[in-house]
Amino acid sequence: MVDNPPQSGILNHMVEDVAELDAVFHALANGARREMLGRLAGHALTVGELAEPLSISLAAASKHIKVLERVGLVEQTVAGRQHVCRLVALPLAPAADWLRFYERHWEERLRALENLFRAGPAPDEPVLDTAAPDNQGEDR
Repeated sequence: MVDNPPQSGILNHMVEDVAELDAVFHALANGARREMLGRLAGHALTVGELAEPLSISLAAASKHIKVLERVGLVEQTVAGRQHVCRLVALPLAPAADWLRFYERHWEERLRALENLFRAGPAPDEPVLDTAAPDNQGEDR
């Protein structure tokens, strides 16, 4: 008799990983949130400092920050009346890994295209004339 241990733990872990990846991409899908993350990469900023260049209210900025906090991309601390936000880049690692797979694909495609351009047209292919057509004979 073959003993097949249940693999539900592995499956659940995979589902959790996919859900976390989806959540990170959802957070990155908004331009205001990407702008905030980009600015936080330099240094910690208050909610007001994050909101100001985006011309959005503090309430709107707080909602965006909450989305980033839920996926673990931002930590917010309260110092008196100021809410200070810091970037936590670790959740970006699985997203970067996922994108890297496709980056290799596009690099291969672009290299192949570059090689075609460098090789020039095949001997049996006509060369297209890309000059602008002569429009002198048309009525204006």
